[in-house]
Amino acid sequence: MSEEVVSTRVLTVPNVISLLRLLLVPVFAVLIFTGQDAWAVAVLAVSGASDWLDGVLARRLHQVSRLGQLLDPAADRLFIIVTLVGLTWRGVVPLWLLLVLVARDVVLGVMLLLLGRAGYPPPQVHVAGKAGTFALLYAFPLLLLAEWDSWVGTAAQVVGWAFALWGVALYWFAGALYIEQARRLLRPGQQA
Repeated sequence: MSEEVVSTRVLTVPNVISLLRLLLVPVFAVLIFTGQDAWAVAVLAVSGASDWLDGVLARRLHQVSRLGQLLDPAADRLFIIVTLVGLTWRGVVPLWLLLVLVARDVVLGVMLLLLGRAGYPPPQVHVAGKAGTFALLYAFPLLLLAEWDSWVGTAAQVVGWAFALWGVALYWFAGALYIEQARRLLRPGQQA
């Protein structure tokens, strides 16, 4: 299988979709903090679908770009953080979930700074990281639906926590893989 060509183009269909997803973050924040759960779930669903769509279109249209490689994970991280803060603030999820996921991103942020200072690009995204993000982005609307006092809420709580716990595990597993890649690159005597 051939390596996908990464362009420096800015205006691509996937980049526009990623930008729109980034613009949905503050909309979602207002909805979650004002208790408009049905709309918040709808925005999360649109965000999740657009996350999938921009990746598919980037590959199919041969529009993988450096900007897209930055925008897509940035939108994912922002949605995860804003959602976690909102759900924690509302008492939907415990504080430990927020802290565990933020800690992973802080650790990887430091790693990226160290790699950058040594002249290395960020490591390639691993399928475990994609799967962890996917699981978390599916968990959050379900955990929000779990607040509904009905059988839907009960079912959403069970499935939402399953996705959340798998997402945390995969998120940290991928983080460990990225840290190991960085450790090998930054090992004394390693050439750039």
